[in-house]
Amino acid sequence: MAMVSVFKNYEELSVFAAEQIISVVQQKPAAVLCLAAGNTPKLTYQKVVALAKERKVDFSAAIFIGLDEWIGIGPTIEGSCYNFLNELLFAPLSIQLNHIHFFDAIENDPETECLRIDNIINVLGGIDLTLVGIGMNGHVGFNEPGFDPNLNAHVVVLDAVTSKVGQKYFKENRELTKGITLGIAQIMASGKVLLLANGKNKAGIIHKTLQENIAVSVPASFIREHPNGLILLDEEAASELP
Repeated sequence: MAMVSVFKNYEELSVFAAEQIISVVQQKPAAVLCLAAGNTPKLTYQKVVALAKERKVDFSAAIFIGLDEWIGIGPTIEGSCYNFLNELLFAPLSIQLNHIHFFDAIENDPETECLRIDNIINVLGGIDLTLVGIGMNGHVGFNEPGFDPNLNAHVVVLDAVTSKVGQKYFKENRELTKGITLGIAQIMASGKVLLLANGKNKAGIIHKTLQENIAVSVPASFIREHPNGLILLDEEAASELP
């Protein structure tokens, strides 16, 4: 069962999450990491870069797998998951392109992209650490409420909540109707999973995730069953827990 840890604030949560990533790479330099984009892990990645430079932790052999991407959004567009991670992590750590495997979401055939990423994960022997946030509707990656927990990478019609909230990452209005994502099955097969949540606006969905039954209506609830899962919350996100 996953462990739940509550931190005084976002800063302390982010430092702890960064230490987890650093530790995995120190133990296994060629670690396979799957890291979510989004506002929640932003400070975590800044801390990873700072700690890696301070402690001379070598990320050059690490391999990065994309968690998800907006279909129709190219990697150079600000707001794409790739662009977010490239600016915060890949460029500052000088990660080579051949060590980064993200979904090409402007590929003509997204289904083929899913198989390509599935194959890469299989060849690499699975993911060592996955870091995810939690959507306002409880989604993880783009595994939306009502998802099939047995799927690997797949194409998703995005929930209206996800499409609306997603606009905040873009400078101009974008049509965000579909996504491409790793499945919960792949996330659950990771050696370690970190689920991060911060802020008062996540308190309601965190209560649902941790206090109600594990169900496809709240995808993040499945993380509770991960044997090496860490659910990391700041006090605000945990404020509706008993």
